[in-house]
Amino acid sequence: MRLKLVKQNTNFDFFSRWKMWLGISALMMVIGFVSFAIQGLNFGIDFRGGTTVRTESTQPVDVAVYRDALSPLGLGDISITEVFDPTFRADQYVSQIRIEAQEGDEAVQGQLIEDIGVALKAADPGMKLPFPSVESVGPKVSGELIQTAAIAVVLAIAAVLVYIWLRFEWQFALGAVAALVHDVILTIGVFSELQIKFDLAIIAALLTIVGYSLNDTVVVFDRVRENLRKYKKKPLNEVLNISINETLSRTVMTSVTTLLALISLYVLGGDVIRGFVFAMIWGVIVGTYSSVFVASTILLWLGVKRNWDKPDANVGNQYANIDA
Repeated sequence: MRLKLVKQNTNFDFFSRWKMWLGISALMMVIGFVSFAIQGLNFGIDFRGGTTVRTESTQPVDVAVYRDALSPLGLGDISITEVFDPTFRADQYVSQIRIEAQEGDEAVQGQLIEDIGVALKAADPGMKLPFPSVESVGPKVSGELIQTAAIAVVLAIAAVLVYIWLRFEWQFALGAVAALVHDVILTIGVFSELQIKFDLAIIAALLTIVGYSLNDTVVVFDRVRENLRKYKKKPLNEVLNISINETLSRTVMTSVTTLLALISLYVLGGDVIRGFVFAMIWGVIVGTYSSVFVASTILLWLGVKRNWDKPDANVGNQYANIDA
């Protein structure tokens, strides 16, 4: 027996309530915009500036113990990660502690670095002082990182537009880009609404979400192109429904298996990657949704040529087909 998440020969009508699905998407995007405008994002150290301290000890790193030792100092946002390197000695344990810039200072002051060393030494007698490395990032550099991150996301979406346009037609490209913009806005919106820390790892997650959502969309669009040749007399909305139903099993199976891995990481992975994994979980959900309900609906509205064997075709508004 084989596990089937979706029955064979499904015949769901994905466009019978297309206005409701697009309305839900539009409402969530508006909520995300309003939240971003009112309270903004909870930027992490990468975007606010701060100091990175590299520690070395003869005892194994215990992130929870280090965090408890530093909490009385009131340093605000702290990120602690253990560093692994095959060149380390058997008794060499290294960690990296990132501390946000303190109010009124571009970097953590020398006295505070000494206080951090005393606190860690008390919690870990094997800690070596002074610290091997202390590096600071000011607000100016952090501002440049925000700009660079935004440019990276915009360029990724622009590259997708060109890729889909060359592989299919411009109507497919606009549908795919609309889905990607939808996914990015909703992801940023949920981080703003929940005030989850937003750092460079989340930018990496956004770019990964763009790739994942694009992959889902291309699978559906590829089947649409095949069926446009196969069903030349059927209305476009029927062709799209057939194509989505034919790829539904693959879409659901891919999303579910990906979510199983991500949920496991979210539960067991610890605080270091929890923000990244949360962004990926949310992105997989909205990416799967947008591939079916956003990209395909935009394609239906714009229309496509019906005979791919001929260079010329009639492309027009398909509102009538949506409600047909």
